[in-house]
Amino acid sequence: MLLAGQARNAYVVPPMAMLPRPLFVRAFEIPGNGWVESHSHPWAQFTYATAGVIEIDTPLGRHLLPPHYAMWIPPDMPHAVSTRECVAFHSLYLDAAAFGAHPPRAGAMLCVTPLLRELVAATAELPVDYDMSGPDGALVCLIMDRIRRLRAAPLSVPMPSDTRLLKIARALHVDPGDPRTLDDWAGQVGATRRTLSRLFRQDTGLSFVEWRQALRLLAALLLLEAGTAVSVVAEQLGYTSVSAFIAVFQSRFQVTPGVFARTRQLEGKADLPPALPV
Repeated sequence: MLLAGQARNAYVVPPMAMLPRPLFVRAFEIPGNGWVESHSHPWAQFTYATAGVIEIDTPLGRHLLPPHYAMWIPPDMPHAVSTRECVAFHSLYLDAAAFGAHPPRAGAMLCVTPLLRELVAATAELPVDYDMSGPDGALVCLIMDRIRRLRAAPLSVPMPSDTRLLKIARALHVDPGDPRTLDDWAGQVGATRRTLSRLFRQDTGLSFVEWRQALRLLAALLLLEAGTAVSVVAEQLGYTSVSAFIAVFQSRFQVTPGVFARTRQLEGKADLPPALPV
């Protein structure tokens, strides 16, 4: 869903009558202000951006996925994709039967490990009719095994559906440190503070303050993983002090930002899932 006045760039996913193999990978780009209309298919989908942020609409709600955070979409679940910026995208189409009785949870947000990223990139180069009994098939089986092992992301941020809330949510996505309150936003989006407060709870299950805090913490995880200093992260995300940021981060994740950053650097080298409580 786009803001008023923005041109929408439709992206048409090439149709596919059937899944040619147990795993089929598509790597492509969706332009800024892009939109893939709602559709479904009889196979599961594991989808994530390698660059840029995507929004996915499903019957379970609207979800914001930063780079290298994937969503599991089960067979026959309608889903639509939208972007604000150009996004490099990987979609894995999978035979859900290969996961037996325990596939990932529908709509689950999963952390894509560095190893899995490389395996997917390699699989995207395979011919459509790769040999499941040879090395290519072994690679595919390894990918499925790695997906089974993925942990749920330590934090997710449900996106609102109301157009007025979307204006607020997208502005905060651009600048999570934006200090404006609901009183400030009320006059800018054409609704009272009370209405906005009620709609935030109704659309996301969170209050505005809780939602903004979740977005800031998600942004903090990404910045820390990228090697940004804790003091810089605190300043960029609008915290009054470094100690205030550390307190909020530790309260949510039971670990300090500094320890998290050092752990993620080691985990990136060893390809381990994030050691955070879900």
